[in-house]
Formats: sequence, C-alpha cells, structure tokens
Amino acid sequence: MTRLTRTFSSEYFDAARRLKGLKYRLVKVFVEGYDDVSFWRGVFDEFETDALRFEITVPVRGDLAKGKKVVMSFIPQSGKDLILCVDSDFDYLFGDHNEQSRQVNRSPYLFHTYAYATENYQCYPPSLHGMCVRATKNDTKIFDFEDFMREYSQIVYPLFLWYAFSAKRHSPHAFTLTDFRNAVRINYLDPRDNGATTLEWLRKQVGKRLATLEKRFARRKEELKAFEREIRDKGVCEENVFLFMQGHTLKDNVVLVVLQAVCQTLRELSNNLILNSERKGVALRNELSNYNNSLRNVREILEDNAGYKNCFLYRKLLEDIRRYVARL
Repeated sequence: MTRLTRTFSSEYFDAARRLKGLKYRLVKVFVEGYDDVSFWRGVFDEFETDALRFEITVPVRGDLAKGKKVVMSFIPQSGKDLILCVDSDFDYLFGDHNEQSRQVNRSPYLFHTYAYATENYQCYPPSLHGMCVRATKNDTKIFDFEDFMREYSQIVYPLFLWYAFSAKRHSPHAFTLTDFRNAVRINYLDPRDNGATTLEWLRKQVGKRLATLEKRFARRKEELKAFEREIRDKGVCEENVFLFMQGHTLKDNVVLVVLQAVCQTLRELSNNLILNSERKGVALRNELSNYNNSLRNVREILEDNAGYKNCFLYRKLLEDIRRYVARL
C-alpha cells in the first residue's frame, strides 16, 4: 500500500464527514471494480435514509490495482464508516477452510455476494424473459428460462462438485477452471422444445467427462460425498448450480448464448408480423425501420439487470447489511 492508501480507514472517513459538516452519516463502500459499482449501488439503495448515505467506489491505489485481494487488504482499516464488498467466489462454500475464506465469512465490515459473483445475479433465470422483452420489444413467451436453467443445472451438477472439490483441496490441476468451462459451456441453442436438443448434447458431453473423472479419482469418491453434504448445507442443490458456478462462465458461455438465440427468434417473429400486416410500400418500410431501430443489445441490458431480488442468497446478503445498519 502507498502512504495515502494506508490513511484510508473508517476513522478517516468519519473525521472527513465531520469536517465537511454533513448532516447525515456518509459510509464509504469499497468494491472490487467499476463493473461492481452498479450492483452494490442497488443493494445499498434499500438502506439509504435522510440520515444515512452510502458512497460506492473502487479503492484508490497508487498502482491502480483493483480486485478482491485489494479490497480485502483494507479489512484492518474497515469499520462503521468504511465497509468492504466482494464477490464470494468459493469462499462462502468453503467456510473457514483457509485464511481468505475465514476472513470473507467472519470480517464484521465485509459483505459478500453469497452467489459466486454479481454476474450470477444478473443471470437469475426468473428475470431473463424480461431481458428479452427489453431487447426485442416482443413479450411472446417462446422459451421457459427457469425450466431450461433448472435442467442445465441438474446436468452439470456432478461436474460442479468435482471442480469445487478440486479447488478446495488446492488441486486445481485435477479439474481446472478451463476444463470445467469447456465441459459445461453450450455453443448453440435451438429454442424449439425449450432447448431439448442442446441439453441432450450437453448431457452426453458431461457424461463423458464425468466418467473420466470418476475413473481417474475413484479413491476420492467418499471425500466428494462429504464435500457435497457440506455445500448442501449452504444451499447448493442440483437445481441451482447457476448461482454458485463461476460467474463469467455462466454469463458468457451459457446465458448469453441462450438469450441471443431466443432474442433472434423473437426479432424474426416481430419482423414477420409486420411483413404480413396490411401495410404496404413506405408505410411498411417505416414500420420495419421503426421496430428495428428500437432494438437493443441484450448483453448491455443484462449488465443492468436487477431482477434477482427474490433470490434467497440476495435476501441473505440484505439481512447481513440490515444487521450492520442496526448497529450504527
């Protein structure tokens, strides 16, 4: 840390607030990166009052470093007026297994997502139809995202166990993130039959990889079962792996593939509806132009998604902050 960075502490921000003569308490909130500011802004909006405000920011360092370890380096300086917010990654599931996990789970002024990362909340299945509507301006329900993601989770669950287990044992070479990503990604989606063809293809790919792992690490099966019991107590089950797997893998290699395929179909439906209308000539061209000019990029829309607030992990996060606010 630079000398300036070491100055930043809960006491420093409390003193700065008093010097400014603010009539409300202003709590500084350090987050991992610029992409996280919007998510945590939405979290703390629920707790702001005339007497309490939060300012979300990325820590300032002379070397411009960002990320989870940078935020966690402020744990000794955190307090009521400086709080820290990070992605859970696997630390929530690992409990007190290592020093980082212990700090994430036990530091009183550090809050974590419980889900693997903010991206997992953005990809919350009940909200995905709304993302398509915003992107395509078409509310036709041609795809059940909740059923698809539930079945997707059931298929990849055994591989998720092996990957998370390997990470906890500090044996990432056994089943690396790259291995996991390649095994659970989907390269295409046929929206017909709610993606049944894609899911069947995925089931075969996962089955092959699982057979290899079970043969190679047959002596680890009992340890794997014990690990499964541990993480089930944290809320992991076959139907919700999308909350606990690596966020970028979920977003880039699964959910965006699905969203883009569904949105493409919805755009085609809308264009066909216009083409088959009674409009002709200039009126038809104008209608098509008006519709297509109204379309939006679904990736950009997904990044602003806030439709995850009924998720049980998000409610758990809110309860942690509610207890903190009650102590102020």
